[in-house]
Amino acid sequence: QVQLVESGGGLVQAGGSLRLSCAASGRTFSSYAMGWFRQAPGKEREFVARISWSGGSTYYADSVKGRFTISRDNGKNTVYLQMNSLEPEDTAVYYCAADTNRFRGPIATITYEYDYWGQGTQVTVSS
Repeated sequence: QVQLVESGGGLVQAGGSLRLSCAASGRTFSSYAMGWFRQAPGKEREFVARISWSGGSTYYADSVKGRFTISRDNGKNTVYLQMNSLEPEDTAVYYCAADTNRFRGPIATITYEYDYWGQGTQVTVSS
């Protein structure tokens, strides 16, 4: 079992920055790829970013490329999402997720490819 707890959400003005954290339980965190997704009201959950188990490979949705950075600290069992140049369109609940399939490639953007999910943290960007 893996438990994920997100933090760091809040209210920020357009152009501002936030850093989300996702703390994971369990000794095998370092063997999982991790992802961030988001869900805006009335919309489906969408992929944001993914990072490999080692941190050596990352992948981003086109909508956040160049503005968001995913990283991880396996010693702290934590994955981060640094969000810069935020736009009102980034307003959503942000979720971290763990992919326990060690044989999956570097690109996994579908929710069912992830096995464990956090409860989410709200990010609101005002214009």
